[in-house]
Amino acid sequence: MEPDRQTLVVRARRAVLPTGTAPAAVVVADGRITDVLDHGAPAPDGAVVVDLAADEVLLPGLVDSHVHVDEPGRTDWEGFATATAAAAAGGITTLVDMPLNSIPPTVDVDALITKRDAARHQVAVDVAFWGGAVPLCDGVPDAAGAVDPDRMAALVDAGVCGFKCFLTGSGVPEFPPVSHDDLGLAARTCAELDVPLVVHAEDDGVLGEAPPAGEDYRSFLASRPPGAETTAVLRLAGIAARTGAHVHVLHVSAFEAAEEIGAARAAGLRLTGETCPHYLALASETMTSTAGKCCPPVRSESNRELLWGALAAGRLQAVVSDHSPCPPELKDGGFGQAWGGVSSLEVALRVVWSGAHARGHTLDDLVGWMAAAPAALAGLDRGPGAKGAIAAGRVADLVAFAPDEIAEVDPAALHHRHPVTPYAGLALRGAVRRVWLHGTERGGTDSPSGRLLAPERKGNA
Repeated sequence: MEPDRQTLVVRARRAVLPTGTAPAAVVVADGRITDVLDHGAPAPDGAVVVDLAADEVLLPGLVDSHVHVDEPGRTDWEGFATATAAAAAGGITTLVDMPLNSIPPTVDVDALITKRDAARHQVAVDVAFWGGAVPLCDGVPDAAGAVDPDRMAALVDAGVCGFKCFLTGSGVPEFPPVSHDDLGLAARTCAELDVPLVVHAEDDGVLGEAPPAGEDYRSFLASRPPGAETTAVLRLAGIAARTGAHVHVLHVSAFEAAEEIGAARAAGLRLTGETCPHYLALASETMTSTAGKCCPPVRSESNRELLWGALAAGRLQAVVSDHSPCPPELKDGGFGQAWGGVSSLEVALRVVWSGAHARGHTLDDLVGWMAAAPAALAGLDRGPGAKGAIAAGRVADLVAFAPDEIAEVDPAALHHRHPVTPYAGLALRGAVRRVWLHGTERGGTDSPSGRLLAPERKGNA
């Protein structure tokens, strides 16, 4: 159904703009922001005017560049309908789907077409896609094979945002890790295609020398030491230096790895990094539920505070959910056997804002981490479909957010397919009151009004 094309004006006493938070009147027509005016400026003739409440702040729709939707193939874990409904309820208006844990994984154009066909007509927010850089034998993922640059180029032509690879086992057999040689080949190919290579950065050699995981959290933590991340980041810095590729480090949990990313950036390398809500909110000292198990793991309280410091200093650029759900039975048992993934898409904004507010950060900081930076990483911040900011020419994805409202997390009320979350019963700050997608207010979280996206290439922007 076509959105209402009538001009809309959203007035807010506080709007988070690229220049900072200020009163504003945001003018929207044909799904785009056409102007950002003073709060008291007269509205165009015939416009629909929405005045936000005094306790509400206008944010750009958030962009989550790290989401495992799992459909097709593992739709009993999560699917496009449920994942995008959860995203919309949490103020996320654009997500980028990871190439695993779906079957088939997004490692060639046929798999991308299959995934897009599965998503079409059921997404409640806009969705873009990462491709997978994996070794292939006769076109089939196989650790004994090699990365195929031609398939990567075809995927870019078909609209993926870039490529993901693993330096150690991914947890699913159909997405094997890359060898040292293939990592270099994938990075060179990404440099030539001008797309990022996003990497699960835990060094397989360091992990192989660590003690095996037992069923308690202490032993699981020991099995994934910080050195696995720092060793991997140093390796990636070398790859970025040799190839000129933009290499992005996914889900940084160890502050030492963040420090190395910062050092590489200071040396002029195209190395960026992200962290996740669970690393900024949870801590190993209080980890009792396998709902919080993930790889790399949640570390200590002191490490958590140092991660916040790295984020504040710009050594990490983005905060994304790494929403990696599974059926509840896969979280049964101890930490050694439970599936490693955290379901947090719907509550990510509230989790991060709760921690940020407590540490003196602002909504401007949060929008930089959770909208502008992920949009830029995925190439969704340019061209006529630009996301991630409230500015003229951008897509009119807007969120009315009440930053001081506090409520407990009720797992049964979440829109994820399964009510599994490490934040159950936790009182979080902030509430998403209203969401506009392409300038049309969403009346419910199950409305399939989202679009399937491809990034605007720089040469065409």
